[in-house]
Amino acid sequence: MTIYLIARVQAKAEHRGEVEAELRRMVAASRAEPGCLRYDLFADQDGGAGFSLVEAYRDATAVEAHRNSAHYQAYRGRTGDWLAAPTEVQVLGAVDVAPCA
Repeated sequence: MTIYLIARVQAKAEHRGEVEAELRRMVAASRAEPGCLRYDLFADQDGGAGFSLVEAYRDATAVEAHRNSAHYQAYRGRTGDWLAAPTEVQVLGAVDVAPCA
C-alpha cells in the first residue's frame, strides 16, 4: 500500500537559503531510494521561508528506510538550528488518486 507524506518545513528567515540547499540535496538522495515513488519540493509563493515536501513511498518499510537513511539523518543534523519550528509531517492514505487528463 502506497504511503503519502506531506512535510512542512519552516526555516528561519536568515537561513532560508541554507535550508533550501539542504532540502535540494535531500531530494536528490531520497529520489534514489528503492522504495521512494515521489519526492517533490515546493516553496511558499509569498516569498517567505516555508517549504513543503510531497512524498510517496511503496510501503511502511520504505518510509522507515528513508527516516533511517544517512542523508536524512545528515539533513536533520545540519538544519536543526536553522528551523523556526519543528517539521510537521502528515501521513496520508490514498482515497482517490489518478493523473488528470
